[in-house]
Amino acid sequence: MSILSIATSGLSAASLRVSVAASNIANVNTTGPLPASGGSGTSAGAGIAPTFPAAYVPLRVDQVSQSSGSTPGGTVATVSAVSPSYIAQSDPSAPFANEDGLVAAPNVDLAGEFVELATAKYSFIANAKVIQAYAETTESLLDITT
Repeated sequence: MSILSIATSGLSAASLRVSVAASNIANVNTTGPLPASGGSGTSAGAGIAPTFPAAYVPLRVDQVSQSSGSTPGGTVATVSAVSPSYIAQSDPSAPFANEDGLVAAPNVDLAGEFVELATAKYSFIANAKVIQAYAETTESLLDITT
């Protein structure tokens, strides 16, 4: 794998980190009804009651070293759901709150999301510097040969 493709894979991973963190931050207050435990949705009046969308499911980026092929290098980033995806939060005024006044809130750690943004920023800067150094080195080599 070339230096350029290794740095490009790092840029892609950093971009994915920013997208996921931004989505988690934007949806931190997107609550929904607590998931039913025990099949309460099969009652006779369930067709009449309004249905509400589920709480936002926060995401995370898993980044690992790419180690396939004869010349490994670079990184691979994948997105997966955070587990557990929600926490019970008190909001008795919500129309979908259960009898105890609880709703499902996304399990988002705001401090952790800002750390992810900072990590992505510095990863992006580092990989951009690698590409810049590669371009300057290539240009210098071409000047030497002419």
